[in-house]
Amino acid sequence: QVQLVESGGGLVQPGGSLRLSCIASRSIFSINTMGWYRQAPGKERELVATLTSGGSTEYVDSVKGRFIIYRDNAKDTLYLQMNSLKPEDTAVYYCRGVITKVTYSSVYWGQGTQVTVSS
Repeated sequence: QVQLVESGGGLVQPGGSLRLSCIASRSIFSINTMGWYRQAPGKERELVATLTSGGSTEYVDSVKGRFIIYRDNAKDTLYLQMNSLKPEDTAVYYCRGVITKVTYSSVYWGQGTQVTVSS
């Protein structure tokens, strides 16, 4: 089992920055892939960015060049640095972790943190 707890959301003006954090209840070395997803009102949850244990990253096109996903292994924490925020970035942001075994994978989600971009 893995518990993931997000923090860092809030209200920010367009063009501003926020950093989201996701603390894992176990060593993030043991989590094969971690990522950030978001869900805006009336829309489906979508991938924002992922980071594998090997260090590979992937971003949705709409955030490339603005968001950075990274981790601090010593703190068992995943981060999402969000710059040049736009109103369309408004959503609940969720942390996700996937542990892959030989015959199955386990997926864990955090409770979400609200990000609102508005003037």
